[in-house]
Amino acid sequence: MLVYIIRRLLYLIPVFIFVSGITFCLMHLVKGGPWDTATAKAASPAVKKAIAAKYKLDEPLIQQYVEYMWNASHGDLGPSFSSPVPVSKALSDGFPLTAGLGLAAVGIALIVGIPLGVLAALKHNTIIDQISLFIITLGVSVPSFVVAIGSILLFAVVLRWLPFQFERDQWTSWLMPAGLLALGPTALLVRLTRSATLDVLGEDYVRTAHAKGLPAFMVNRRHVLRNALIPVVTLVGPLTAGLITGSFVVESLFGVPGIGRMFVTAVGKRDYGQLLGSTLFYCLIIVLFNLAVDLTYSFIDPRIARS
Repeated sequence: MLVYIIRRLLYLIPVFIFVSGITFCLMHLVKGGPWDTATAKAASPAVKKAIAAKYKLDEPLIQQYVEYMWNASHGDLGPSFSSPVPVSKALSDGFPLTAGLGLAAVGIALIVGIPLGVLAALKHNTIIDQISLFIITLGVSVPSFVVAIGSILLFAVVLRWLPFQFERDQWTSWLMPAGLLALGPTALLVRLTRSATLDVLGEDYVRTAHAKGLPAFMVNRRHVLRNALIPVVTLVGPLTAGLITGSFVVESLFGVPGIGRMFVTAVGKRDYGQLLGSTLFYCLIIVLFNLAVDLTYSFIDPRIARS
């Protein structure tokens, strides 16, 4: 197992080089630059010269890239050209809020999606199955911003049960953003869990277990659920990574000062530092969660770790 983990960690190095290289090249192909923003123009020539000298911005692109990656390996993601706060500090400040909302949404999706998907498969073609299909259709078909606006009008304006503006220390202000983030993932988990469970229920070893006289709950727990969870785990990893790295729509609507909102702002301001730093941070989160998914596979089916 240890050799398997080390080998997977070593694979991360070329992934980071590829992602950072592509992002770095694309940013410099875009017309304009970070010095064209209003905030950057207001900086004095001495400040611009000091920043350019420190981060080799006046050097050839290949040297800038090497210098940036060397600093990034030591935790320095460079300056922000639209904010006095360094990129590393901005990410460390905004990530806890984004991660908190993302983990809350993942928790809701797992608690609701997996049990409902299994129940819908076990109660195939019943009213429970029809309810699950309705949730799937609603979560997949309706755009998130439409549901968000409707929820704000209903719960914040008409009923006044929940606040509209996000407040870090007010737990009720977390409910709508987390719930809206969880709607799409819940629908996907219900659909995938239902489909995977129905496939497993039709396998010969499940019919054999029933023929041996094993209780239904034992067959479902030992044979059905364990095998049906493998494709579900595949979805949970990138799903969690996506939610933790931020939802641009939800954070913008509710005024959440997270990294998703920061990334959108950086695009509009051509902030090379925030764009590249955020992209590398997103890449780190995604590859780590993919690694966690693979390790979870090895616990569900130990043959995977030996392959």
